[in-house]
Parts: sequence; C-alpha cells; structure tokens
Amino acid sequence: MANKNVNSLNKKILTRILVLFLTAITSLSAQQKDITLEEIWSGTFRTEGLDVLRSLKNGKEYSVLNYDQSSKTSTVDVYDYKSGDMVRTLVTSNDLAGITRISSYEFSKDESKLLLATNLDRIYRHSAVGTYYVYEVKSKTLTLVSEDKIQEPTFNNDGSKIAFGFDNNLYVKNLQTGNAKQITDDGKKNSIINGITDWVYEEEFAFVRAFDWNEDGTKIAYIRFDETEVPEFSMDVYGKELYQTQQVFKYPKAGEANADVSLHVYDLDSEKTANVDVSDYNSYYIPRIEWTRNSDILSVQLTNRHQNEVDLVFVDTKKNTTSLILKETDKAYVDITDNLTFLNDNSFIWTSEKSGWNQIYHYDKSGKLINQITKGDWEVTNYYGFDQNTGRIYYQSTENGSINRDVYSVLASGKNKLRLSNQTGNNSGSFSADFSVYINTFSNSTTPNTYTLHESLKGNQLRGIVNNDGLKNSLAGYKVSPKEFSTINVNGNDLNMYMIKPLDFDPNKEYPLFMYQYSGPGSQQVANRWGGSNDYWHQMLAQEGFIIACIDGRGTGLKGRDFKKMTQKELGKFEVEDQIAAAQKLGSLSYIDENRIGIWGWSYGGFMSSNCLFQGADTFAMAIAVAPVSSWRFYDTIYTERYMETPQENASGYDENSPISHVDKLKGDFLLVHGSADDNVHAQNTMRLVEALVQADKDFDWAVYPDKNHGIYGGNTRLHLYKKMTRFIKETLGDPKDKLIKIKN
Repeated sequence: MANKNVNSLNKKILTRILVLFLTAITSLSAQQKDITLEEIWSGTFRTEGLDVLRSLKNGKEYSVLNYDQSSKTSTVDVYDYKSGDMVRTLVTSNDLAGITRISSYEFSKDESKLLLATNLDRIYRHSAVGTYYVYEVKSKTLTLVSEDKIQEPTFNNDGSKIAFGFDNNLYVKNLQTGNAKQITDDGKKNSIINGITDWVYEEEFAFVRAFDWNEDGTKIAYIRFDETEVPEFSMDVYGKELYQTQQVFKYPKAGEANADVSLHVYDLDSEKTANVDVSDYNSYYIPRIEWTRNSDILSVQLTNRHQNEVDLVFVDTKKNTTSLILKETDKAYVDITDNLTFLNDNSFIWTSEKSGWNQIYHYDKSGKLINQITKGDWEVTNYYGFDQNTGRIYYQSTENGSINRDVYSVLASGKNKLRLSNQTGNNSGSFSADFSVYINTFSNSTTPNTYTLHESLKGNQLRGIVNNDGLKNSLAGYKVSPKEFSTINVNGNDLNMYMIKPLDFDPNKEYPLFMYQYSGPGSQQVANRWGGSNDYWHQMLAQEGFIIACIDGRGTGLKGRDFKKMTQKELGKFEVEDQIAAAQKLGSLSYIDENRIGIWGWSYGGFMSSNCLFQGADTFAMAIAVAPVSSWRFYDTIYTERYMETPQENASGYDENSPISHVDKLKGDFLLVHGSADDNVHAQNTMRLVEALVQADKDFDWAVYPDKNHGIYGGNTRLHLYKKMTRFIKETLGDPKDKLIKIKN
C-alpha cells in the first residue's frame, strides 16, 4: 500500500514537472524569432573562417589573404602561429598598379616571390582564366606574366620560370629575361588541348592543371587531349541582347567517345618534346601525373574505361622507358585520389580500399609493400602528409563513428597511433610546413566552425584563432531545433539518419514528413557537422510544423567498400528502395501523417526524389527535383561509366532505373526545376522528363531559370527558388484544412 502511494505521488510530481517543462519550452519558443528565407540568402547566418591560408616554410608563420571592405584593399598578411599576432604585410593592393583586388596568391618554393591573381573569369566548376602578376617580396617589384588572360600559371622550384596555359597551348616564361616561349603549337578550341584538362576530366577527376614541373625545373610533363571525336554539346545563352548566343563545348555522354589522351615530356635545355608510350597499360584515362623526388622519374596514374583497374607507372624520362610499380583492381571501381606522397627515398604513401575499408599503405620505390600503416573497420577520409623528421603520418578518419571525423597521427610503422582531436564531431587539420603545429577546424551539429591552434606531437591546444560564438549566440534567439541522430533499420541495414522536429513537438500530434537526401555513390549527408543554407531552410520548415528527415541509404560512403559499391551497375535501384522503405517505416510512427510524406533533392538527389515519387506513388505525396539527372544516358562518361559501365553494355541498368521509365506511375504532386545554362547536368534531362510526363498526361509543376548553371544562383535567383519550393511544400504537405498558404513576395 505504501509503495502504491509513493508511486502515485511520483507520478503526480513527474506530471507536474513535465507540464512545467512544456510550458517553459512553449514560453521560450514564443520569445524566439522565426528564421526567414531572406535572412538565409542574405548571409545573416554566414560563418567566419580563414581565407586562403598558406603555411610558410619556417613552420612558425602562416599567411592569409585579407580584404578590407571599407578601403577596398587586398593584403597578404603574415601571422605568428603561436601568438596569432600579425607580424608583417607582404603585399597590399594599394601599392600595386593594375590590381584593385587580389583574388588568390601562391608562393614560389623559396617564398621570395608571390604569384598574384586578379580579374578571374570562371569557366567551369574549377577552371578560370585571369590576369597574373609576379611580385618580388624583397624588391617590391611587380611583373605582368602575360597581357592575355591565362590559366594555371605555376612556378618551377627555384622560382625563375613560370609555365602556363593560353588558348589550349603551353608557355614558359623566363622571369629573369622576361621572354616567354610557346612549347606547344597545335592547340585549338574544341579540338586539341595541351596541359589543361577538358570538361569531363575537370569535373570528374577534379583537376585543371594537366602539367607538372620536375624537381630541378628542367622538364615539364603534360597531358595532351585530342577532343576531335568527342561530340559537341550546345546551350543557348539568352542574355540581354535581341538574339541569344550559343555556348558550344565538347561533352562526352555515357557510351560516347572521350578525348584521346597522350603523355609528353618537354625538356627545357634541348627544347624538345618526347612522347611517352603508355599503351602497354590501362591508359584509356590519365587522371594524374606527378614527378617523384627524382627529377628524371615521373609517376603516372592510368586507368581503363571501366575505371576498375589503376596502374601506377614510373617513367624514366632519361631513357623514355616505363615500368609498372603498382596495380589496383576492384570488381566495381577504384577511386582516384591525391593521396600519393613520395618520401625522400622515393618510397611512397598510398591509400587503398583493398582491405574493404580505405586505409594507408607504404610502398618502396619498386612498388613492394613495406607495410599497411592503418587498419580497422573504419575509413581514412583525408591524408594530411608525412613528417620526414619524426616519421609520423597525419590523417583524418571515422574511427569515432561514421558520422564523425577526427585527426590522428601514427608512425609509418603503424605503431603509436594518437587521436589528436578531442571533441566529438567533425575535426580537420591544416598543418604547418614542418608539421610542428596545426590548425584544427571543429564543428558539430550544435557548434559552428571553430578554429584552434594545436601542437602536433600530442594535439594539445595552444590558442583559439577564430570562433563563431557570435553566430551561436545570435541563433539562440531563433527557433532552432536539434538534429537528432540515429539509425533506421530497413532492407537489412542500419542506415544513418537524422531528424529535425518542430521546437514545440508534441508526440500526440500528427506532422507531415519532408525527407531530404542526395544518395550518390560515396556521399554523406548524415554527418555530425555544422550545416549550411539547406539546414537553415529545413529549420524554417520545422518551425512551420514539418518534421525533416535525412537517411543515407545503400551506396553512400564511409561504411566500407561493400556498402558503398553494392549499387554498381544499378544506380537508383537500391537507393530508391531504401528511401521508400524508410518513408514507410517513419510513416508508421504515431506522430507522422503517412499521407503527407514528401521528398526532395538536387542533382543526384533530384534523380532520386523523382524516382521515389514515381516508384513509391503510394508512399510519397509529393517531391521536388532540382537539376536532376533523368537518365544516366544523358550524363558524362567518366562519372556514369565508373558506376554503370556503358549503355551499350548495361542498357537495362540505365533504363529500368530512369525516372523517365516510370512517369506513368506518378500520382502525387511534383515540382521540377532546372537552370537553362547547366553545363553539368544539362537541361536536356528536364526537357526529356517533361515531354515524357506530358505524353503520359501527368499534371506537374516546373520552372526553368534562364542562364543559370547547376547551382542556380545569382542575384535574386536563390531566394526566388526557395520561395517557390517553400510555397509548393506548404500547398502540398501543409494542413489539409489550410492548403494555400501565402508567402510574402
């Protein structure tokens, strides 16, 4: 009896506490402001960071490119690592004739010169042409590299010469004499490119400069691209004139001809070019070239069209001979990375998934394995470098959970591993030139980017550099809900998931569910890091009464090779099955309205959201697809064939998983958006999907943004797009009693 009375009393107390807690939350929520679209896209929630940081070779100082808005002045300033004090200004735009703003800068190896960029004109995602100057730090003299706008100017090691690209040819300028020599002469637009990558290499192998100086500056290796047989793609540019213009460029779609690539070495002393024969290897693509520590030995990474075999080949440029050093194979594909590092003895560090997880390996100069440095059922996510003095390797990994990142060091022997970061979330390191200290960038879902200085030996913090406490404090005045991380078991896998609920969430109510995903191979959206603009938008939707969920399904990254590569030859099959199953499972929860579930995504995510709505017609009530792939037949060779092989080899994989093939199943509401000048995922994808939907007599909404690329931004564009999407969400998933909710224009 006594126990019953106690239990009854406890229940009353707990009930009272719960009521008080909910009242407090409600009261607090009432005092907090709503996030608005205007604030999101005006930069109100922008984080502070460090712009274009370079570690000086003394290991004690670093330089930063600064810009003073009030005086419109660019400066390259040097700071002391340990004190954080600015110790000197290397150059200011106020003292430079012809330069109003410095866009970027690079040091010569001896740091006696700076290469300054200005007036950059963007070409594609990574490429640009610009005006470049060489600034002599000691004499404070400024030299124009070229009267023309050029690409990828690069010092040789002693800083006496600069190589650069112009009009598809390579040039070398002698900075002592001022003379520039053209070293290739067959460059031609949409035909031959020397030393600069074509569109598909730039986008999918993620590099632009396809030439490299050797150690002593006597030779330049470069890749030549013959685009003659690559089909042309054209886009109308509507502009502001009476007639539109056309942008025409070579774009190899899946199954079509790629550029014929070849390898060459130019000798500055003899002024002769040697052609390097790599036909004995998997040389369909040449995704990387890099000189070793030996000035006569060039390393080349080669791969076949399927990209499931990668040959690391050394070229003896004295003898013009080649030797296979290492071969990587995989039933699916082998990723190309920048993790190759040559040590003083020309042994090298290499990362590989051959154990089932991405790990670090050490090989001698002949390609013999010395040892596997890191081991475990987790992924190395970044390789920072090797300290020749201490023998320690620095890297980032998911050892503390797949949604987290930490910075580690380990001896080349694999022994004495140390976790250097000590906060749970996303940690990354930027190391000084001598590896004595590093800047740690930390964030998690509740902490914006924080920059701190640490000693590298044990990771001890030396000082704070930049925090975003101001933003964090400001956000305390807004309705911001926590990201709830968990896993959801569907189709036999525990998938990473986060959920954002309204701040005044009541488990006794029913809420509409709006899902977000990307889902591309090796990607990750569910991560314990500070979010971007979409996260603020999702918070805005949560404060409007929507539950947001994001699930990383099969095919996404950082959970091992098998999980990532199981979608091979079937892009869009297992990923779609997982999103539909997850939606159904979440829809069974008492607080989610199973009749009001939507999904959205951009690019690969748009491909997915379209497929989910069409194939999961009884699960999803609506979807938004922005810049989607509608058939992998329309996308480029390197990306698509890496995962799908060619359409000629795998027609069913392409067609059965294409949204176009499932338009007849559409029941819900669909919003389709594209930029007309998308050079990446062409608007053709949307136009063909629109035509298929029309012929299937399906009603839908769509919008095309003129002259906007894959990012769909510029001026008022992003704000307009997100207003449109917000309105669509409220009209289709909102309270059935109040479907048409007006958004202030």
